[in-house]
Amino acid sequence: MIKRACLGWRQCDSQEANESAWHLNGTTTRREEISTLNSDPFLSIIVPAHNEEQRLPGSLDRIVAFLEEQDYEAEVVVVENASQDNTAGVVEEFVARYPFISMIREERQGKGLAVKLGILAARGEYLFICDADLSMPIEEVAKFLPPALDDYDVAIASREVQGARRYGEPVYRHLMGRVFNFLVRLLTVPGFQDTQCGFKCFRREVARDIFPYQTIEGWGFDVEVLFIAHKRGYRIVEVPINWYYMANSRVSPIKDTLTMLGELLKVRLNDWRGVYARVS
Repeated sequence: MIKRACLGWRQCDSQEANESAWHLNGTTTRREEISTLNSDPFLSIIVPAHNEEQRLPGSLDRIVAFLEEQDYEAEVVVVENASQDNTAGVVEEFVARYPFISMIREERQGKGLAVKLGILAARGEYLFICDADLSMPIEEVAKFLPPALDDYDVAIASREVQGARRYGEPVYRHLMGRVFNFLVRLLTVPGFQDTQCGFKCFRREVARDIFPYQTIEGWGFDVEVLFIAHKRGYRIVEVPINWYYMANSRVSPIKDTLTMLGELLKVRLNDWRGVYARVS
């Protein structure tokens, strides 16, 4: 059962952004207007999309097929993020066909920025971040939701914990990931074996306590939001998944790894400066 009413497009300007507690200040987006439902959906799937016109149609088809088999209400929020191709046109076709799909458009590039916009716009009881390539089959979302999993605040997909399986990943990519994870555990978030997998689930009230404080707009946002969650005592669990390496990944192994190392240091500096302290 999937419901979402759609009423066309609007422009959200900086004044509207400042008036919303859950919106990025000063960011201009173009998203679908939705009417107020009697109840919020159980699940929101947030899909950041940068230059995804080739992969996104198949991924959205699979997401739609999965959701149509469920007995709960759901929505899909695609955040089109500074694409140079026809990603927006692809999403608009799906929005026209499926009332539970909406799109946010952001002119500045950055996966962290796209995820933050999607999370703060989503209305579900559970908010699930989903990479556009579906390197984790969408059916595995069930592992993150009751009754399979309950009594948690943040659930992160893991390719490392017992029960997880990787398929097709080059050895060098795996080794680079393990080195980065060692630094993550050393500098920011101890105890977690995989912070960078692009599939994560947040309870709505927890997400709204964390994401307004997110400052990193690039790939390193995962570590920052988990650092904030850990600092505030939220329960974080790792969920073993089946994960398939996609050869046309948007991640540049060397360049983006170096950037993310700098972002680890930024997280520590932000914490020292009190950036993550709750604003009453």
